[in-house]
Amino acid sequence: MNLRDLVYGLYARRVEGRLDHSAVPKHIGVIMDGNRRWAKASGSTTVHGHQAGAEKISEFLGWCSETDVEVVTLWLLSTDNFDRPADELGPLLGIIENVVRTLASDGRWRVHHVGTPDILPTQLRGAVKEAEESTAHVDGITVNVAVGYGGRQEIADAVRSMLIEHAEKGTPIEALAEVVDTDMIGRHLYTSDQPDPDLVIRTSGEQRLSGFMLWQTAHSEYYFCEVFWPAFRKVDFLRALRDYAARHRRYGS
Repeated sequence: MNLRDLVYGLYARRVEGRLDHSAVPKHIGVIMDGNRRWAKASGSTTVHGHQAGAEKISEFLGWCSETDVEVVTLWLLSTDNFDRPADELGPLLGIIENVVRTLASDGRWRVHHVGTPDILPTQLRGAVKEAEESTAHVDGITVNVAVGYGGRQEIADAVRSMLIEHAEKGTPIEALAEVVDTDMIGRHLYTSDQPDPDLVIRTSGEQRLSGFMLWQTAHSEYYFCEVFWPAFRKVDFLRALRDYAARHRRYGS
């Protein structure tokens, strides 16, 4: 261990020791941004950057398991990402599939897919389904894998699901229009049975949501971190928790 790592370790323990564990977020959403820029800065390939980002996930979830976090949503692949060049998208899909299978085999996480399965390649779609089924009994942190996810698409899917449900019941559209409300739509979201994110962390310095959980983050706190995702450290995570604990959440009041 070099001097820099030693200093960071000591600082992390200091921050952790002062953390208010009664104010830890129950649901954390993570926009894991900066894999490509990290790779470029380190003189490596884009694929290596995505692989390094994937390897960070296990470490991050380990930090979450040391707290009272109950749900973590990891944005692994957006609907827009399918427009990337084939020589990048192909390896990225393989890396994500491996992430999903690794999470399922770990034994500590309950994997839940957040996204539109129909747009996923057959092999990745199968891996996600298998992960959900094999971890359904796990009593640990729920890990939402946002794969093929878009915030607007989620809302559109929720409305479509609601309409189909009431059409099957024979509800006239006029009658549905009279009773539809936010709670009704919310019950058809990908995360319908989960608490909304308390905290959203985005790495790489970008300060926008890019469509991440548009409905659920209405009252979330945001933490924007300059570091690229593959270089995200425990001290960065603890700083995010400390920042969250120091805020007074007014829920729009």
